[in-house]
Amino acid sequence: MFTGIIESLGEVIATRQEGTNMVITIRSSLTPELKIDQSVAHNGVCLTVTRTDGDTYDIVAVAETLLKSNIGQLTPGQKVNLERAMVFNGRIDGHLVQGHVDSTGECISCTPQGGSWEYRFRYPEQFAGLIVEKGSICLNGISLTIYNVTNTEFSIAVIPYTYEHTNISAVQPGHTINLEFDILGKFVARQLAVKS
Repeated sequence: MFTGIIESLGEVIATRQEGTNMVITIRSSLTPELKIDQSVAHNGVCLTVTRTDGDTYDIVAVAETLLKSNIGQLTPGQKVNLERAMVFNGRIDGHLVQGHVDSTGECISCTPQGGSWEYRFRYPEQFAGLIVEKGSICLNGISLTIYNVTNTEFSIAVIPYTYEHTNISAVQPGHTINLEFDILGKFVARQLAVKS
């Protein structure tokens, strides 16, 4: 489990295909603290550390992950939002995040607001029941509050700290972002579907 509070930005050093899998090498200041088999969220996608070496480590993304997230679009030089798994003896500053991306969305606008930024995103209408006004969403691993919600679009406001310490600053109209909807909403929707 994660919280959606980004700890660090990593840099993609290399990618390679191994069958249907993609192996990604990341450089990060967190690497000395990582262990093989440890879960780390990369742009909100929970992936397992498979190798460490100095300040770099490897992760492997399987076909399902590549299909449902933007991980397969990573290229050397890109920045990646990183968060290690939460510890259950501290505050949850964001919201409960699994690191299991539900879908991708598309940035349709980014508007400076004189000290903050407003982003507008389009998402698949099949997920409209999981998004509520002023609810939480995990976007590229970042816990954010959504507003101006429709059945296919929503907005977020980004404060300077988040803009400077995550890769949201690189997101432009047309870019694909990872979306994980609130787990509590998914459980409620499932229970209502089962009872119908």
